[in-house]
Amino acid sequence: MKNHFDKKFYLVREDVLPEAMKKTLDAKEMIDRGKAESVWDAVQRVDLSRSAFYKYRDTVFPFHTVVKERIITLFFHLEDRSGTLSQLLGIVATSGCNVLTIHQTIPLQGRANVTLSLNISEMKVEMDELLAKLRRLEFVDKVEVLGSGA
Repeated sequence: MKNHFDKKFYLVREDVLPEAMKKTLDAKEMIDRGKAESVWDAVQRVDLSRSAFYKYRDTVFPFHTVVKERIITLFFHLEDRSGTLSQLLGIVATSGCNVLTIHQTIPLQGRANVTLSLNISEMKVEMDELLAKLRRLEFVDKVEVLGSGA
C-alpha cells in the first residue's frame, strides 16, 4: 500500500475526467483571467460546489501550463525549528531547482507557512521524487503543489 509520500502524477485525457474536475479547471481559469471576482463567483458560474472546487483546485492543472512554463509553486506547513528552511532549500537546490521567490509567515504556535516558487526546467529528479523527499523531512507537516505556470 502506498503512503502519502509516494504520490504520482498522471497525464489524463479530458474526456475521462470527472465533470467536477473539468468545472474546477474552468473556475480556476476564470479566476486567473479576472473573469470572476472570487471563488464563489467562479463556482456559481460553472455550476460547481465550493467544496468540490477546494477538493480539486490543488490537484488538477492544465497540461500546457505545466509543460510550457516549468515554474511550480509549493506550499509548506513547517515546524518552527532552527535550520528548517535551510534544509528544505538544500533539497530543492540539490534537485536542480532554482528558487524564484520565498515567502514565509511569522511562526505562530510553533508552526510557519512557506511558499516557494521554483523554476524546475533544470530539475534532476522527477517531481514525485522531490515531493516525497520534502514530505519525509520530520519538520514538514504538509507539502502541497499550489500551482504551475508563470
